[in-house]
Amino acid sequence: MSGEMVLTNARIVLDDQILHGSVLIRDGVIADISPQSSTSTSGVDVDGDYLMPGVVEVHTDHLEFHFTPRPGVFWDPLPAVLAHDAQMAAAGATTVLDAVRIGSESESADTTAAAAHRLADAVTQAVDAGLLRADHAIHLRCEVSAADCVDAFQEFADDPHVRLASLMDHAPGQRQFADIEQFKKYYGGKRLISPEDMDSYIAERVEQSERHADLNRKTIATLATERGITLAAHDDATPAHVEESIGLGVHIAEFPTTIAAAESATHHGLQVVMGAPNIARGGSQSGNVAATDLLERGFLHILSSDYVPASPLQAVFQLAADGALDLVEGAKLISGNPARAIGFDDRGEIAVHKRADLVRVRSHTMPPTPRHPRGLDVPVVRGVYRAGTRVT
Repeated sequence: MSGEMVLTNARIVLDDQILHGSVLIRDGVIADISPQSSTSTSGVDVDGDYLMPGVVEVHTDHLEFHFTPRPGVFWDPLPAVLAHDAQMAAAGATTVLDAVRIGSESESADTTAAAAHRLADAVTQAVDAGLLRADHAIHLRCEVSAADCVDAFQEFADDPHVRLASLMDHAPGQRQFADIEQFKKYYGGKRLISPEDMDSYIAERVEQSERHADLNRKTIATLATERGITLAAHDDATPAHVEESIGLGVHIAEFPTTIAAAESATHHGLQVVMGAPNIARGGSQSGNVAATDLLERGFLHILSSDYVPASPLQAVFQLAADGALDLVEGAKLISGNPARAIGFDDRGEIAVHKRADLVRVRSHTMPPTPRHPRGLDVPVVRGVYRAGTRVT
């Protein structure tokens, strides 16, 4: 954006306080923050709403829901990206790392690889054409137990839009699915595997992991480090897993499944990511550690939307209403900390010289519930600005 604009009469969520005042934007960058309301004719009165830094989303699987809205149904990838972008921006996200899964089971290798390429190409096309509301990059989710994972990674590794790679192994009996009964419940509940095929499927997945995971994890870590791609570990369950991740050059711990793993990750200086739906629902869908347990212990640094685009703002506003933390600290969980973890030093907070990525939010209070005796606090997004330009 070129030119000048003022957002005034705002409750501005800064890095250390909430200030009632105005934000001056010049050429897409925050030029001044004032405790006074502006009388500028170019000013926009935000009517006392909160002005927060735009959400920086490091882990969202939601693009895949738009690409495959029903089992076996594939939508055109570019319209899928546009629909996903619109939903993310409407939820307050101004920077989005779109998760693209690589590494496939043998019987679906061609389909999975083709889907990954179509999605990544569509994101790149939309970014390069300036079609998107939010600033998008690519997050490669690498299923290291798959035989084709390294080959798939090498096809994407030199794409400048790839900013993050996570090392995953969803084989039953470990990490996210240490409890095999939880694995059966998850995959059976989604009707991905029939009951009569479950045991043979589990045996095959375990064998694939034992054969491929260790070498693939090390190879991809080396390739990512050589290319300056930030590395994340996914679903570490033990301090030993964390030690392994540290040795691979990991900087982000996504969804550790136990308090012990999250504590170890924090001790080693990793940024711990948990899903905001875990906060909103009051626990993990997989039966693993609750995000609030990590927050209370100081082992939680980033919240991601995971599978619900609106959940980061919803989580931090409800945490503030419950007295678990204030909005200043909440903004760090969904904006400042993820921005720094990925290396986006020009955004993530409302500060002079930072990019004017901003979200205007009104708090809507609802009656108390047994889980939330102080009442429900629902954030209503009323405007989103990316580099000073209103995008929704």
